[in-house]
Amino acid sequence: MQYYGIAAKLHFMSELVYLAVQKRGVINLPADLRRRYRLDEPGSQVELSEREDGVIELRPHVAVPASQQWFWTAGWQQGEVAVDEHVARGETSVHGSADEFLTHLDGLESD
Repeated sequence: MQYYGIAAKLHFMSELVYLAVQKRGVINLPADLRRRYRLDEPGSQVELSEREDGVIELRPHVAVPASQQWFWTAGWQQGEVAVDEHVARGETSVHGSADEFLTHLDGLESD
């Protein structure tokens, strides 16, 4: 493995870490950092920006925002399939108002 005379400075949990920049500009992020920011998951990306003061910033970016990852869990997706099947069978109802909907729900509780 060939290294050039350039190193990237990384402030890693209050610890300063130097990363070697390898041939073709490749750097390796520490494994625990990749896990913490979910950069070890398929489709993960790193956003890069260069500031006017010469600082290069890397920001973790995953294809699905962390706040929405619950939707893509196996259990939730199974529920989505079940709902799609109910809709396909016509097991749905339409209500003209919120009061009609709530009355319908009250009727389901007594069944």
